[in-house]
Order: sequence, then C-alpha cells, then structure tokens
Amino acid sequence: MTADVVILGGGLAGVACARVLGAEGLRVTLVDRNDYTQFQPLLYQVATSQLCAEDIARPLATVFAELPTVGVVLADVESTRLSDRTLVCRDGTTLPGEHLVIAAGARPNFFGVAGADEYSFPLYSVTDAERLRLHLRELLDNPGEEGALDIVVVGAGPTGVETAGALAELIQALRASGHLPDTGSMHLVDHGPTLLAPFSDKAHAYAQKKLTGHGVELHLGRRVTAVRRGGVDLDDGTSLVARTVIWAGGELAAPIAGDAGPATGRGGRINVNTDLTVEGFPGVYAIGDVANVTDAASASVLPQLGSVAQQSGAWAAHNILRTRAGEQPKPFGYKDKGIMAMIGRNAAVAEVGKHRHEVEGPLAFAAWLGVHALLLSGVHAKVDAFLTWAWDYVDRDHAAMVEAYSAPRRIVWAHSESDRPHLDLDRKS
Repeated sequence: MTADVVILGGGLAGVACARVLGAEGLRVTLVDRNDYTQFQPLLYQVATSQLCAEDIARPLATVFAELPTVGVVLADVESTRLSDRTLVCRDGTTLPGEHLVIAAGARPNFFGVAGADEYSFPLYSVTDAERLRLHLRELLDNPGEEGALDIVVVGAGPTGVETAGALAELIQALRASGHLPDTGSMHLVDHGPTLLAPFSDKAHAYAQKKLTGHGVELHLGRRVTAVRRGGVDLDDGTSLVARTVIWAGGELAAPIAGDAGPATGRGGRINVNTDLTVEGFPGVYAIGDVANVTDAASASVLPQLGSVAQQSGAWAAHNILRTRAGEQPKPFGYKDKGIMAMIGRNAAVAEVGKHRHEVEGPLAFAAWLGVHALLLSGVHAKVDAFLTWAWDYVDRDHAAMVEAYSAPRRIVWAHSESDRPHLDLDRKS
C-alpha cells in the first residue's frame, strides 16, 4: 500500500514532520535503521558521563504511540527513486509514498585527513557518544598508563568547545579530589583563528578564558594533517601526543544525499527550493542536516542546528498539507532562537534571538536551557525531568567520582522497559 507520506530519517527533522502529519491523520511511514530518535545537542554530555545514552535516545514506537497513523519501519535504505517517491531497502523492499521527505541527517566530515576515520572518536550519534564514554572510563580506571590522560579535541565549534570544557572540568575535579594524578594534557585544535567562530568577539574571549582556566591548551590557526594511534600531526610540523582524539571538525550530509540524484551543494547536502521541495522532483522534500535550507526572509543558507531541523520538518509537513488541500506551499520562514554553547557548570555563552542579544554565565545557561527544553519537548513529553536535571547540573557540587566511575543516573521518561532504545555499538553510525 502506498503511504500518504514516506519519511527517511528519524532525527529531529523527520520526527517533527511525522508528528504534524500524524496529528492530521495522514498515513505516514517513517524509515530509520535505528529504533530510536536522538537529541544531538546533548551528545557531549553522554560522552562525558553527565547523562545516560537512554536520556537522549527515545524509541520511535514510544514517540508515536499516540499517533496510530504513523508507522515505523526499521530498515537500511539502499537507494531512493525520487521520480516515483520510493525508498528501496537493502533487502529489496520498496516503500512508495504520495510524498517523500528526505531527513537522513549527517555524518562526520574528516576532510580527507589521514587516519581520522580510523583513530579518532567522532561525536555525531548517541552510539558515538557511548563508545567515547566507555573508552574514557577505561582510561580513567587506569590513569597511570602512559598517555592515558592526554586528549586532543579537533574542532572549535560548539561541539568541540562543549566537549573540551566538560572533560577538562571533570578531570580537574578528579585531580582536586585526589582520584587522578596531576599528569596528562588537554588540547583543542582548529584551523580557524577563534573559538566558536559564528559568535561575537566577546564570546570568543569568554570561551577562551574559561577553557584555558580549566587547563585546555589551544592550537588555533592550525590544521590537523594526520591522526594516528597515539596522537595527531599539525600543519606546522608539530605533533600532539594523545590516547584520545575526539573529532568535532564538521559534518557532511548522509551518503544517500549524493546518491539520490538532485543537485548537492556545500557539505554534500541537497539544495532545496525555498519551500523545501527538491527541484525537478514533484512531491519530494529534503529537510534538516541533509539539506541546504534557505530562510525566505534573509535569503541565507541556514546552519546545521537543531532548531533549523525541527522547524524545517514541521514546515515541510504543513506544506504537504497545503498541497493536498489544493493550496500553494509557502517559503520556509525560520524563527531564529539564537546560538549558544555551554563550556561548563555556570559557564555558557548565548546570543539570543534575531538581534543576537548577548549573555554569558548563568543567564546564558538559562537561555541554553530554555531553547533545549523547547527542542526536547518535541520528542519527550516529560520536559520537567530534563529541567530538574539541568538546574541540578548548575547548582550541585561536582560528583566527579560518580560521573566518571559509574553509569550516570537516568532520567525516567516512562515506567516501562520498552521505553529504552537498542544501541548497537558494533555498528558504525
């Protein structure tokens, strides 16, 4: 049976689209290789033992439990036939729809750096975060091993800065409590001249002060030329020793974008029309991190943010509803909530709203909290649990031993064990 809408991808964009359509009673088939949706802005907190993987990955079946017309198919999609709006699965199954939405997400961009894929830990999925957490825990259990506490983070965007800040803060607390020796080093490398490039100069300075205050050594204006077992090489001829290399150096669209047929642009993403449709393929939309999405008001291509993904997903759904009602689809209008990054407890930078009102410290954390709660509410019904955790994160003393040496405590979203995702750590994201 042909569905009203087939959606490829169960991330923020795909889920937002499916929720709007399901609420209107359309027959939706959402296809993903995983049985869960994940909340990417908090991956670094899983990696640094502040949250359980289950806290940011919720089963799709649970997400759509109250939307009976939304069905979830677990499958690896081999290819897309955009001409007839059909997904072709690896087992040969075909899934046709009257409308097709591509929301396949992103993957790490290693920029051709030798050894990066093999020897670094990317941070683009919940399984990536869990692998990194287990690796770090093993090293913290054996801190006397040579280089065990030497860490390099590649990339000075929000993911890299947030990860470096959280790890440096944790290690500093463990040293202060006598549980780690005063050895090892933390490095942050980026080819650009500043931290958090999209932010203001004031935010750059604030982030630099906080990171260096926690002992992070910055290597800005330096490019990684190779990642190898035991460290990285830089373009100035120097090398950094590290048992752990974390890659936060950028992202590419999922491979399906390049195989689908339409024109791709920066980051291998599908170039879409202002109404989120794919040129030359009626009834086909591309949203979220797999697409170069343009804001109708500014005519600028929007960054890969959770808010862009979620809003584009909902907008595509409303355009599908308009089309089915015989109306014209509308150009995507993005509501800018700002940009923000957390560097540690009580340390954050935020530029909020269209006019980029800038705040730092606890006020910036409050802004960070509000935006993430709004994004999370599209996936989880019980935002209050997240809010409780977040304020606890700011106010409580460092429970460094608990965070580093045991499984982090879990937010209980439901009382059933069925509300647990199935994470396959042996499969690459």
